[in-house]
Amino acid sequence: METAWTIATKDLKERLRDRSAYIVGIVAPLAMALIFGFALNPLKNYEFSATYAVVDLDQSEVSRLFIDDVLRAAPGVEVLQLATTEEGMALVDKEVNPFAEPEGTSADALFIIPPEFGTDVQSEREVELQVVGNQSAQSNAGIAVALARGYAGELTSVRVTVATIETLLQKEVDRFSTGLAVLSTPYPATLTDVTADTKQLDGTTFYAAGMAIFFLFFTVQFGITSLLEERHNGTLARLLAAPISKSSILAGKAISAFLIGIVSVAVLMVTTTLVLEADWGNPLGVALLVLAAVISAMGIVALVSSYSRTAEQAATMASMAGVILGFLGGTFFDVAQAGGLIASLRFVSPHAWFMQGLADLSAGDLGVVFLPVVVMLAFGLVTGSVGLVGLRRGMRP
Repeated sequence: METAWTIATKDLKERLRDRSAYIVGIVAPLAMALIFGFALNPLKNYEFSATYAVVDLDQSEVSRLFIDDVLRAAPGVEVLQLATTEEGMALVDKEVNPFAEPEGTSADALFIIPPEFGTDVQSEREVELQVVGNQSAQSNAGIAVALARGYAGELTSVRVTVATIETLLQKEVDRFSTGLAVLSTPYPATLTDVTADTKQLDGTTFYAAGMAIFFLFFTVQFGITSLLEERHNGTLARLLAAPISKSSILAGKAISAFLIGIVSVAVLMVTTTLVLEADWGNPLGVALLVLAAVISAMGIVALVSSYSRTAEQAATMASMAGVILGFLGGTFFDVAQAGGLIASLRFVSPHAWFMQGLADLSAGDLGVVFLPVVVMLAFGLVTGSVGLVGLRRGMRP
C-alpha cells in the first residue's frame, strides 16, 4: 500500500505542474457553471421595482381604489400622482437607462383615469382606462397593462354580480355600496406560497451540479490514462522490473484519479455556493453522491481505457463516452421533461442518478440518496473491475 501511495503522490505532483489539469478540472467546469448561473438565472435575487405615473381626472372612490388598493399595494411600485396628462406624457417619454445615472424623474408607464370613470363603472356604459408605456421600459410597462386589466376584470365581475343581485331582487340597488361590498368580500379560494416537496433543483444548483458531473469524466482521465502514457514512454517497464506489483501500480493510479476528481468537484461546489448561492443540500448526502459519482466515472474511464492502445486514444474514447452520457443524463437540460423513451434511457447514465439524487435530497431526508449512491457505485465497480482486468493484462514488463 505504501508503494501505491508513492505512485499516487508522484502522479499528483505531475498534475500540479500540468496546466491542462487545472483547465479541465477547475477552470472549465467553473466557468460553465458561472455562465449558466448568471446568464440563465439572473433573477434569483432580483427585486422588482417600477415607477408608475397616474393622472386621475375622475377623483372618485372607484379611481381611488385603483390607485391605493392596486397600484400602491403592489410590491416595489412607486406611484406618482400628477395633475395633467401632459405632465405624465413627459415622464413616460424619457428614456430609462439602467446603466446610466438617472437624469430627473421618469416613469415606466402612465395611467390615465378619465372623467366620470366611477359613474360609468356603476352604469351600463363602457369604461376606458388608458395605459401609456415607456418604450425603454417594456417589461414594467407590460406589468402596468396587466395591473389595469386585472382591475378591469375585477370591475367587470362586480358589475355582473350587482346585476345578478338586481335580477334576483327584481329591483334596483345602490350599485356603489353594493359594489364596494362585493369588492370587500374575500375570495373563496386563494393562492398561497408554501414550501413544497418539488424534488427539483433550482436553476443555479442544477447547472452547477451538471457541470460538476459532466467534467468529472474528463478530470479522472488524468489518473487512468497516465498508465498508458507510462507504457508508451517506457517508464512502466522499469516499474515492473522493480519489486513493485501490478496491483500497487493500478492502485496508485486509481488513488490519484480519485483525489483529482474529489478536489475538482469540491472546488466547484464551494465556489458556486459562495458566488452563485447554489444550494447543494445536506452535506453528508452530497458527500455520498460525490464519492459514488467519482467511483462511477473512474470505472467507466478505466473500462474505455482498457480497450485503447495509447493515452490519446483512451482520452478521446473516454471523452466521447462522457459527452454522450452527460447529455443523456441531463447535465445541460432536464431530459425528464422530454418524456417517453428518452426520459427512461437517461438512467443508463450515472449522470442522471447523480442529478436525481441531488434533486431528491433537496426535498427529502438523507435516505433518498441511498438508491442513486448504490446505482452509481454499481456502475463504477462493475465497469471498473472489467477495466482493471484489461489494464492489468496490458501491463507487460
